[in-house]
Amino acid sequence: MNRINTLIVDDERLSRQRISRLLGDEPDVDIVAECSNGPEALAAMLEKSPDLMFLDVQMPGVDGFHVMDTAIAKAIPVVVFVTAFDGYALKAFDVQAFDYLLKPFDRARFQETLRRVRLQLSRVRSGEMNQRLAGPADAVRPGQRGCSRIAIRTPGHVAIVRTDEIDWVEAADNYVCIHCGAETHVLRETMNALEARLPNKQFQRVHRSTIVNIDRIKELQPWFRGDYRIILRDGTQLTLTRSYREKLEESLLQAS
Repeated sequence: MNRINTLIVDDERLSRQRISRLLGDEPDVDIVAECSNGPEALAAMLEKSPDLMFLDVQMPGVDGFHVMDTAIAKAIPVVVFVTAFDGYALKAFDVQAFDYLLKPFDRARFQETLRRVRLQLSRVRSGEMNQRLAGPADAVRPGQRGCSRIAIRTPGHVAIVRTDEIDWVEAADNYVCIHCGAETHVLRETMNALEARLPNKQFQRVHRSTIVNIDRIKELQPWFRGDYRIILRDGTQLTLTRSYREKLEESLLQAS
């Protein structure tokens, strides 16, 4: 079993104790240090080389963002921000936070975060990713639009979804359902607004209610009346209407 060396950083003793208790039930987690301020956290990151850090945002003197800005890049672990304020979620993207827990959170939400952390660390250790944290936040090549991460608020939690993890998106009234492997996230936003935020070289509208990540497309099959059936690599089947077919085919040719 791979161990997860974990650092807890929070200026409130009760908050540190609660996270420590929750982690105490996890057989693969080792708490290597608990810190009450930013300077202690920076020193512990260098000395302990943790895999995971739970980091409070608001701390006297050196806050969580300053810790991330000051830390040596190679020493930065997978970071889960822990705070009572949801207004920092988008700023968390800029320092490449992996997740964002809103106080007070329950055990189920905490364990869901750990599940995602384990998956992330497994990818890193297996060589699927060549660095602990994904590349620069919102990095976009010239001529492209789009962000590299999307914040999705749920009760007690702000999920940070990387756009390259998205398989496809479907409209659901005033919401959109974002499908990422076995996970589905619901976001209150229109399809047009989300489409404008996604990288246009990677995501294409294939139906008035469907957007697809073209990297996930396995094949196109003629269907009827000029429409096509899209088969994704995981077997999901979507409809490509003829009004979007030409643009999608052009994008697939450019990507090949």
